[in-house]
Amino acid sequence: MFRPSPAHALFLPLLLSALLAATSAAEAARAPKKPGHAASSTAAPAPSRYRGRDDVKAFATEVAERRGLDSAWVLATLEQAQWQAAVTRLIMPPPPGTAKNWAAYRDRFVEPSRVAAGAAFWQAHAAELVRAEKAYGVPPEIVVAIIGVETFYGRFVGGFRVLDALATLSFDFPTGRKDRTPFFRAELEEFLVWCQREGRAAASVKGSFAGAIGLPQFMPGSINRHAVDFDGDGHIDLQRSSADAVGSVAHYLAEHGWQRGLPTHFEVKVPVDTADRAALLAPDILPSFTAAQFAERGAALPAEGAAHPGVLALVELQNGDAAPSFYAGTQNFYAITRYNWSSYYAMAVITLADALKTARTGKSGGSSNEKVRAQSGG
Repeated sequence: MFRPSPAHALFLPLLLSALLAATSAAEAARAPKKPGHAASSTAAPAPSRYRGRDDVKAFATEVAERRGLDSAWVLATLEQAQWQAAVTRLIMPPPPGTAKNWAAYRDRFVEPSRVAAGAAFWQAHAAELVRAEKAYGVPPEIVVAIIGVETFYGRFVGGFRVLDALATLSFDFPTGRKDRTPFFRAELEEFLVWCQREGRAAASVKGSFAGAIGLPQFMPGSINRHAVDFDGDGHIDLQRSSADAVGSVAHYLAEHGWQRGLPTHFEVKVPVDTADRAALLAPDILPSFTAAQFAERGAALPAEGAAHPGVLALVELQNGDAAPSFYAGTQNFYAITRYNWSSYYAMAVITLADALKTARTGKSGGSSNEKVRAQSGG
């Protein structure tokens, strides 16, 4: 998964629309031309922007030495990459002043067709989901919801060559936002390592504009560090193996602090005093306060929240011109934000998870999840 800034994460549904449009345009451009068209259908492809560049050669040498790869193979692979203008557009943050609206964001993901597709995915992979919960402690509905939010169960996995996307962002990161060249160079290195280990042709792997891959949209580094061969075939394949995707999502959350049996959040009535409220909001989504400290600041929790033994975060979700929604997030809420650095993303996952559990069992999910829609005007 690509970890955007919080504002960028909230803007990602719009980016997805742009991505699909860009992908369609690219496919149309590659389609054979009709007779009489001004452009020749037999024209040679444009030369790589990355052939002969000193920075690319230096990177190839460093990666080969550091990771024990064949330097000629690394350089030849990088020279296949093509600069992608669409990638440089899509990686940019939303325009200044873009309003955050939790209710609108939620409704993009928690809607009948996605819930139905998620219920079908759960039914088809029930055994793997049970096994993942036993191994890692993550409930099936959370795993299924993450895959649903990320790719709509494989419908939207991205149409960019990952090699192109990562090379573009590694060697030609656009100006106008914080430079993340080091991050994407690290991911390009991990991508090369993964391709070599799995015997993949780098130029054939498709993914998002940021280089995320497969059903759960793992970045290459996350594949190498956290993905698991959950179907036991000797390979990690997040593009074609739903079992590997299920196991890898659960393992990722466990590695990032998910605690078995812990609720994700509690209801909370925020302090009336603005200074107390600001103090609780200061750490953002990082759990930092005990239930007693919440109470000392005037935040009222339900009985189960007041008895919570761990630390909590006061989470604020803006609703455009309407009043914001507030929740007390636990360590498990925070674990979901390690997948995507956004409280809006985490709550969308939680709300979809509850809808999926209701669709499957008729019973609503974990702590106060069923009340999220009602509290935010849904």
